[in-house]
Amino acid sequence: MGNADPAVVRSYYESIDAEAYESVFALFDENVVYERPGQGDIEGMDALRDFYLDGRPLAEGSHEVHSMTAEDDTVSVRGTFRGVQDGDRVAFGFADFFVFTDDGTVGRRYTYTDRDEV
Repeated sequence: MGNADPAVVRSYYESIDAEAYESVFALFDENVVYERPGQGDIEGMDALRDFYLDGRPLAEGSHEVHSMTAEDDTVSVRGTFRGVQDGDRVAFGFADFFVFTDDGTVGRRYTYTDRDEV
């Protein structure tokens, strides 16, 4: 696996909050796996595109990063999301883990929240 790059992870949150999805997709490996406990894994770029463009229940929100740690091939993030989920205003904590490939893209992502589904 590659070296962890906090700048890539920061640009992920900036792009997501700006709904700049093509910039988001450029950060991920074609064979990305995105795991969200209690929900099905998102596997591959086509599935990731479908999720962000058509399946993501979060909207009109922003991420506040409280801490970010990089070690070996992984960047760990703790933060708060505030926005809209399925039409309701929400605020919840999250922990994300981004695992980098040798070519500097994100090959795996794990998300944990204090809500059942996001």
